Amino acid sequence: MAKAENKTKPSKASVAAFINAVENETRKRDAKTILALMKKVTGEKPVMWGPSIIGFGQHHYKYETGREGESMTVGFSPRKANMVLYVLGCLYNNDPLLAKLGKHKTGRSCLYIHKMEDVNEKVLTKIIEKSYRATKKKWGA
Repeated sequence: MAKAENKTKPSKASVAAFINAVENETRKRDAKTILALMKKVTGEKPVMWGPSIIGFGQHHYKYETGREGESMTVGFSPRKANMVLYVLGCLYNNDPLLAKLGKHKTGRSCLYIHKMEDVNEKVLTKIIEKSYRATKKKWGA
């Protein structure tokens, strides 16, 4: 299978400008908090991926189906309904840390939180660390 073209790619757009443009003040404040957490955990520079995702690190993946491409190692997006954290790709929805996190929802590879005050920040930091390490280990990022 040929390398598929991802729709979401890294860009030169300003992370600070993107966060400062977030209209909801709680979401903007939480985005700044998560930005700082991910910077600290990864040691990576934040990069805009597409128009609305902030990513840290980059890796090449190749699935058994032959599909391959580039992706961020961890990331997040301050969406209108929820803060979306891209941290479950190499973790599982039954990870024991999730039970300690607080109010959240999960998707296939996403963790959704409404606001930071709903979750335990130390546990969230551990989830980000675990995800970052697991993704780097799996894909050699």
